[in-house]
Amino acid sequence: MQRRTLALVLAAALSLGTLAACGSSGSDGASTSTTTTAAKADETTTTAAAAEPLQILVGNDDGYSAEGIDTLVTALQTLDDVEITVVAPLTQQSGQGGKTTDGELEVTDVKTKSGYPAKAVAGYPADAINVAFDDLGVKPDVVITGINEGQNLGGLQDISGTVGAARAAASHGVPALAASQGTTSFDYDAAVPFILDWVKENREAIQSGDFEVGVSSMNVPSCDSGEIRGLVEPEVADTVDAAIADQDCTSTTPEADLATDIAAFNAGFVTLTPADVE
Repeated sequence: MQRRTLALVLAAALSLGTLAACGSSGSDGASTSTTTTAAKADETTTTAAAAEPLQILVGNDDGYSAEGIDTLVTALQTLDDVEITVVAPLTQQSGQGGKTTDGELEVTDVKTKSGYPAKAVAGYPADAINVAFDDLGVKPDVVITGINEGQNLGGLQDISGTVGAARAAASHGVPALAASQGTTSFDYDAAVPFILDWVKENREAIQSGDFEVGVSSMNVPSCDSGEIRGLVEPEVADTVDAAIADQDCTSTTPEADLATDIAAFNAGFVTLTPADVE
């Protein structure tokens, strides 16, 4: 009886040893448990990296209290996983292009029209962006300026503070979108879906660093009648003729006949064009 009991104990011990060996080692002798843990750690790290929020710096040339920048910030907050920093001029600075100021500039804590925290810089639009990078330590993935009071088409790009602020961002190595709304009535809400679509479509490339550093200028018509006809990417006109005109969103002029941003915009299209970085 004792011999039989001893035999059963030995058999159980051998069985447990075999199971332990199978569970602790793969075919190459590495620990299966350790490998699984490492794989899970890598997966967690990858997931965490993918979940990094998109850092957006917002500026403009109409000043921090303008309706356009408030509409823009409110719209951007509807995006998933974004962090928005607002640094804008203290006062209206339209038509200042890329002007900058020498020396230290006063920065004030303020709020946009709807109460979003912002920094107001007593300087030009480009000053505000430079202060964000150089003095406030903001490290955005992308900069969006606007929504501007009035279109910036053709040769008007060079005097636009909205574009000037975007160019300042590009000079810091960050891609930028300058968004402008057409006269004479400023329908800022009309620009919102086009701006959000631009962010969504380019977000992955922006966050991975694959998006080309430069300035994109978006101009959105305000339609007193009719509807926006879509988005086009025409050539930038080399003139300012007809750059400030009413937009005809009831136009039936074929897109193919609208060669420049001015022509397309005035015929009811949103235009998206590159702007020179300098």
